[in-house]
Amino acid sequence: MTTVDEAVVEGDWEYRRLRLPPAVSRRAAMIQLSIHAEFAGWELRTVRLYADGTRRVWLRRKRSAADHTTGLAT
Repeated sequence: MTTVDEAVVEGDWEYRRLRLPPAVSRRAAMIQLSIHAEFAGWELRTVRLYADGTRRVWLRRKRSAADHTTGLAT
């Protein structure tokens, strides 16, 4: 099962970390990341492959103008 952490906002970018367990094949990981890119606008920032086969993936996407204004007090 893939674990998704909360998104982190830093300046104009939003980051999200995924954890892909060792049982996820390279092809399945590629498909999952493609879905994140196609339907949610995420792009790949970093992938780390650990000795046990776990992958830690950082995704990022540019924040929209609407995202910037929702955090402002009126």
